[in-house]
Amino acid sequence: MPQTPLRTDRLELVPLSDEHIELEVELDADALVLRYLHPRARTRDEVVAKHAERMKCASLVDGLGMWIGFTRAQQREFVGLWMLQPLHGPSQTFAPDEADLGYRLLRRWWRQGYASEGARELIRHGFDDLGLTRIIAQTMAVNRPSRATMETLGMRFARTFHEHYDEPLPGVEHGEVEYELRRSDWL
Repeated sequence: MPQTPLRTDRLELVPLSDEHIELEVELDADALVLRYLHPRARTRDEVVAKHAERMKCASLVDGLGMWIGFTRAQQREFVGLWMLQPLHGPSQTFAPDEADLGYRLLRRWWRQGYASEGARELIRHGFDDLGLTRIIAQTMAVNRPSRATMETLGMRFARTFHEHYDEPLPGVEHGEVEYELRRSDWL
């Protein structure tokens, strides 16, 4: 099953493609958007390389990948990037029936419920359409806004863990956290 477009009341989520590179450049050019992910804004060349990684990730498990979100309003506006991808991080063990949820929005769309709205649709897609058994989300322990979104989605705290980074971000000493939602709890 290839990645499919998804919709919510306010969002249209379309599978990430090469035509979206400039939107990714815009998103990753904001150091504040990346503050819990990367030590600085990314250059265009870094975004192009990251795009290739994102596209490759989307080809690993049918139906999983990344989506670019647009408002469904009359003036279709770019909101951000949502991810439901195979487990892939250094602290994650690949399982074909599990996925890693993520989201990143332009600042002008923060605190308006878009992150949770798009993520809720990806959770529905993962459990209903793809038959996943577990969806996780990870962030830095100090990233309170993202943790609040995970809790709003009904995800439960699973663990705190520590990773090694060549360029550690402020707050990394507090570790990273993982939240999870199991299909049985979601139903």
